Amino acid sequence: MSAQDSKFFNVFSLVLGILIIITLILFALARLVGENTQRVHVKSEPKYVAAVEGHLTTARVAIAGQDNSALTIRAVGGAEAPALALPTDGPSVYATVCGACHTNGIGGAPRSGDGGAWAPRVAQGKATLYKHSIEGFQGSAGVMPARGGRSDLSDELVKAAVDHMLEQI
Repeated sequence: MSAQDSKFFNVFSLVLGILIIITLILFALARLVGENTQRVHVKSEPKYVAAVEGHLTTARVAIAGQDNSALTIRAVGGAEAPALALPTDGPSVYATVCGACHTNGIGGAPRSGDGGAWAPRVAQGKATLYKHSIEGFQGSAGVMPARGGRSDLSDELVKAAVDHMLEQI
């Protein structure tokens, strides 16, 4: 490579670097200006506020000692929301509740049918499995919410679901 080529390459790299720096500075300046001017107007726009409120309807939390009447569950669009059907047996509890985590191993849940993952749990005995399923459990491998997150399930239905999962091993 000749000295002229080397000089051209150095100058070209320097110009390209300066252009990149200028671009980044302009981008940061535009973000700063937008943050201080447009965001205020967007957050006060009625359509935006209504859209955010619509997305937050299921994420509100009741606080003890405060008026939580605004948090009542209302049907969307004026129609009555269908009641959540209570499963009637172990396989239906598994299909509607337990399978949400145990099918894919979400939250450290042992996958249905995976004998290796279930072996240490089965070794503790059915009584312990029932207790952890009903009361909930937090171990080193994951979390089991009480009744799989469905507080309306009876102890018998939870036990039937555990029996159903154990039959799949």
